[in-house]
Amino acid sequence: MKKDKRKSGWREQVVAWCFLLPYVLFFAGFLMYPILKGMKLSLYDSTLGGKEVFIGLGNYMEMFQDPGFWEALWNTIFYVLISTPVMVVVGFIFALFINSKIKGITFIRTCLFSPYVLSMSVVTGLWIFIFQPYTGLVTRLTSCLGIGEMYWLNTRGLVWVAILITTVWWTVGFNMILFLAGLQDVPEDVYEAARIDGAGQRQILFGITIPMVKDSIGLVVMLQMIASFKLFGQTYLMSGGGPGTSTRTIVHYIYETGFTNRHMGSAAAMSVAFFAVVLAASLIQNRIFAKEG
Repeated sequence: MKKDKRKSGWREQVVAWCFLLPYVLFFAGFLMYPILKGMKLSLYDSTLGGKEVFIGLGNYMEMFQDPGFWEALWNTIFYVLISTPVMVVVGFIFALFINSKIKGITFIRTCLFSPYVLSMSVVTGLWIFIFQPYTGLVTRLTSCLGIGEMYWLNTRGLVWVAILITTVWWTVGFNMILFLAGLQDVPEDVYEAARIDGAGQRQILFGITIPMVKDSIGLVVMLQMIASFKLFGQTYLMSGGGPGTSTRTIVHYIYETGFTNRHMGSAAAMSVAFFAVVLAASLIQNRIFAKEG
């Protein structure tokens, strides 16, 4: 009997590793190796296509003294702070709406989620056309309202609003689906009992719905925060990092340092520092939601 159990346990382990091995190889080859290679490269004075000279922490010292790095990092953190609450709240509101039993709700769900399947270039091209001066749809609306011409993509402050609107329209459908999955796990009996006890819609929302989808909220906040930290395409295509450098994010700056200025060692050091910032923010956010649980 013991031999049979050992054989069955050994076979289960072999089968398990057969399923895990493709992912482990992919993870090691395409994720872990580039990360470790980037950490090593950050210790060298390296140019794109040139020789590598070991300089230790020289790239990190130069990075800490670079005002462009700190500006790009602040622009990124600023976007995370303004975009994460908006994306979470809008996604949750949409999920509450599509969780209702109204006629045509399947079509509405499809319409709200469909922008998420579009490519970044298509989305930004569409919204550049909408926000362009003189002939853009938004400019026409502001003119009709008597506000006058508004140069959305060339004005500090307004350009962040335009980028945020574009990102919400493009990606909020994904958050909506995650929230919908959490809402559909809430037993209907709980709502019926609350209504029998005389609870109103506001009491049900804050006393039942939000507490019972807290895990979904934590997941969406973490995913959205990481996605906001990685902002690049919208600012690069819509504003080019401008006006000036007011919307140049840290990923944009790393790209310019590595591939435009060809300083691969400096770009690698910034990437390692950026990884540490995102990791720290994720751990803090995870600790906050763990304490609330």
